[in-house]
Parts: sequence; structure tokens; C-alpha cells
Amino acid sequence: MRMKFLALAATLAVLGGASPAILQSAEKTKQEKVVKDGSVVSLQYSLAEEDGKLIETNKGKDPLKYTQGSKQIIPGLEKELAGMKVGAEKRVKVKPEDAYGVISAKAFQEVPKEQIPANGLKVGATLSAKGPQGQEIPVRVHEIKEKTVVLDLNHPMAGKTLLFDVKILDIQPSPASSSAQPAKPAQTPQPK
Repeated sequence: MRMKFLALAATLAVLGGASPAILQSAEKTKQEKVVKDGSVVSLQYSLAEEDGKLIETNKGKDPLKYTQGSKQIIPGLEKELAGMKVGAEKRVKVKPEDAYGVISAKAFQEVPKEQIPANGLKVGATLSAKGPQGQEIPVRVHEIKEKTVVLDLNHPMAGKTLLFDVKILDIQPSPASSSAQPAKPAQTPQPK
């Protein structure tokens, strides 16, 4: 019994002897390896439709890198990645409203048939339009009428529930926080 007490006392002495700075440093390192706002995350993913049909994957390719909380990825996925650690894997189901949105009736536009190139005059064809800032926007031919064509300007994945299989490969602190130096305590002059 005395041996157990001595071993416990020795352990407590060692733990009690650790400086608060060391304990804080260990805790900070532990916190930095968790996906949180501002952290730069590298991940591997596979994206599939709800029925399991694979849409895309980066397995065997460069990881996807993004900054958590900066809206670089869809909100439903970003929310589910928060708190994950390096090496963690997860299947995430993201509903349309947390991904590319629901299908909007306002995003269908009817244009004269003569404005559509001949190779685009079939339902399902993908065409390219110019956005307000000159960016390329994919549009799909939804319906062909006698004198007009109905174009669907919704995102191609709008209205779809998406399944992501993700693995966190690396987590780095935000570039802003890693360049900041901790404040040093002011030293008071010692009398001579």
C-alpha cells in the first residue's frame, strides 16, 4: 500500500512540477490540430449523389485545401468538418439547401431559338453564358419549344442531396495566427 502511495505521490509531484506554460503549450498544440475557423485544412474526398453515383474524387490526386470558416466550400460540408482531427474520416450527407441550393423557378429563362448554336439544340446540352462580371456560367438546355429554348441557369448540382466521404489529411493554423508573436512580459529594471 505504501508503494502505491509513493508512486502516486511521485506522479503528482512530476505533474505538479510542469510549468503552466508547458501545459498551455501542449493544450494549444492539441487545439490547433482540430478543424476550426481560420485553420487551413487539407482533405481527401469523394463526392456522390444520394443514390451512390460517384460525381468526383481527389483520391490519388492533390488534396483539397481550404480555410475553415471562409466560405470556400459548401456550408453543409464546412459545418460537418468543424472539430475533426487529422486522420479522422467521416461520411457527410448534405441537403440541397446547405449545398448548391434548391432548384429555383426564377433561374429558367426562355430565349429565341436563333440565339442558341445548332449543336446546343438538344435537351441536356450544356452551354456557356457570360455573367454580370464577365465570368463563364454553365447553362443547360431544359426544353426546346417551337420558337424558343428554355435554359436552366441553376447550378448543375442544385436540388441534389450530396454524399461526401472525407478524410482530414492535415490541419495548419491560419497564416495570420502563425506569424503573430506572443507578447513578452515587460521587465522591470532591477536596483543595483
